[in-house]
Amino acid sequence: MQSPLYPNEPLARLEQLNQIGIALSKERNTNKLLETILVAAKRLLNADGGTLYRLEENSPHLHFEVLRNDSLQLYMGGTTGVAIPFAPIPLYDLNGQPNTAMVVTYAVLHDTTVVIEDAYTDRSFDFSGTRHFDQRTGYRSRSFLTVPMKNHEGRIIGAFQLINALDPATGQAGTFSAADRQLAESLASQAAIALTNQQLIEQLQSLFESLIELINTAIDQKSSYTSGHCQRVPILTEMLAEAARQSERGQLKHFRPTPEEMYELKIAGMLHDCGKIVTPVHVVDKSTKLEAIRDGIELVDARIEILKRDAEIDWLRAKLAALEQDEPTAVPLLELQFRERWSELESDRLLLHRCNIGSEFMAPRDQERIRQIAGYQWIGADGQKHPFLLEDEVRDLCISKGTLNPDERTIIEQHVALSLRLLNTLPWPKHLRNVPEYAGSHHEQPNGGGYPRHLREPELSIQARIICVADVFEALTARDRPYKLGKPLSEALFILGKMARDRQIDPDLFDVFIREGIWLEYARQHLPPEQIDTVDVHQIPGYIP
Repeated sequence: MQSPLYPNEPLARLEQLNQIGIALSKERNTNKLLETILVAAKRLLNADGGTLYRLEENSPHLHFEVLRNDSLQLYMGGTTGVAIPFAPIPLYDLNGQPNTAMVVTYAVLHDTTVVIEDAYTDRSFDFSGTRHFDQRTGYRSRSFLTVPMKNHEGRIIGAFQLINALDPATGQAGTFSAADRQLAESLASQAAIALTNQQLIEQLQSLFESLIELINTAIDQKSSYTSGHCQRVPILTEMLAEAARQSERGQLKHFRPTPEEMYELKIAGMLHDCGKIVTPVHVVDKSTKLEAIRDGIELVDARIEILKRDAEIDWLRAKLAALEQDEPTAVPLLELQFRERWSELESDRLLLHRCNIGSEFMAPRDQERIRQIAGYQWIGADGQKHPFLLEDEVRDLCISKGTLNPDERTIIEQHVALSLRLLNTLPWPKHLRNVPEYAGSHHEQPNGGGYPRHLREPELSIQARIICVADVFEALTARDRPYKLGKPLSEALFILGKMARDRQIDPDLFDVFIREGIWLEYARQHLPPEQIDTVDVHQIPGYIP
């Protein structure tokens, strides 16, 4: 015999109803909430079994969400992890007529509570399915109490159905009383409010994330060269954060974020580059060092051609003079000098083209050669001599890394400060209050060499460092940057290792990134096969297997 959990006195049951309402209002997990509603209804009314159904908006079916039967030890749906194998129940037949043969559909369609004293003697509804279930299980389904749940707009969002009211004294199946019905309807009202609130929270959260995705899509579409960056960094951020959460190494053994804190980090990862929405496209898209509206290398080519033609004219004039002066032996030497000058100019042209393409490193000897070439002179249409390269062209061609000159790099770097400023203007709820700090610190470095605030390790949260590692690795392997191809894994990890060794990124996070294979998992999902080369972790700087 099952003893009742709650005393049966009216005041005590009302008190329990209030406690249930408080518990429901606190629950934020939808599956747990649905399960709590049904369990509370069963215990409050001392029922042996029950089922909770949900009715989605614009759906003509009732969906099984939670099913429980104590006598049969049957527990499905909710948080059990056991799927309910029953198909949704249609509210209308194939001809569009209301399906009122079943108790639960009748209750929903007519917005009314239905109490059945004995399913085996009732002739109002079709209980053939119930009898078939009883035959297979040896169970005896007798009394039913079915209550629809309505939200604040009066729309039915589901129903719960209790089976077999148990007598507190004997444990035998009896019937549900009028008081039971009132309590069930009160509970259904509280449950509907709690469920509706949870749905509204989920809808607002979904809308919030969709708006972020909208911003990120606008940023990524703004430039074909950064397409997908704002989507991939959050993916890497979550992967690394989950691995760090389980780590027992270094400082990370104290990093144990709650689910709410993990969500906060996810949002920060999604918003880390929001400031780029105002970064000029010509800077973001700068694929070569001399590029402005057009690539300035075309002007350099034109000047080279002028110098070549001048050299050819000088040679022809000298050759003609030698022949006129009857000095034919001088012609071969003049031609050799011309050919050498032509070859030198062509070599210079190729060097200028190569240097115009941004790279991770520019050799000092190439920078010195650029300055020597700048000393050439060419004659313009005005008949005046001009320096071969202008001062700003020399500066840009000598950029040691990438394609951006100092002024343009300052513009790019401003996107972080702008992200921080923009995010700090928003009224963040308590559980998301750190989003601006995490997102606005993803270019800071533990050694203090980052930007825009030059924070050092004690001032940098683990969360900000996680986004930093994700941002750097995505940038190294991205195939769509204007000045480079995506690096193969081995090269990207080598560079990342050097950064960890120099404390440009967090060494503990780098260790987890390598040790737990985050790099390989990400690569298999987001990189083309040609970038996934063989990696020997023993050769990665800063990593000790």
